[in-house]
Amino acid sequence: MELVYSAEFAEVNEAVRVRLRATRWWRLLRWTARGACVLAVLVAGFALLSGDPGEAVLLAFLGLVAVTAAELVPWATARSLFRLIGSQGEARAVVDEDGGRWTSRDTDTAIRWALLTRYVETPRLFVLFTDRTSGTGLAYLPKRGLADPADADRLRAILDRNTVRV
Repeated sequence: MELVYSAEFAEVNEAVRVRLRATRWWRLLRWTARGACVLAVLVAGFALLSGDPGEAVLLAFLGLVAVTAAELVPWATARSLFRLIGSQGEARAVVDEDGGRWTSRDTDTAIRWALLTRYVETPRLFVLFTDRTSGTGLAYLPKRGLADPADADRLRAILDRNTVRV
């Protein structure tokens, strides 16, 4: 099964977000940042009641910075990946019973199913990623890269035979 496509930021961003949602550390980071924000706002409220508006504003601002920074991680990661992937021009991905092979202007990467053990299907993508013990690797296959929309069923069948749908 072959796919031919050029990188689009929206797809890279979606793939990164799908991958992050599948990790425990990402959920922990987001909840920690939100908890820090709530705590900072509560302490800011106490500071405001004690008559120190400058400290209250600073604490509320720091809480918002924590949440904003955590929420920008997926975008910044996707932006970095897109700059790398997008600079390669057209990509070709060949997926078969052995794994996947991605080829572009300057790269040729083969990844066997033993590394990409799981996948998620979205309306636009198949996002393949490593298991929890192998880090946070990912690969994505945009459905628009298929020669025929019916090929999505064939690709899904290959993925179902060789990986686990999450």
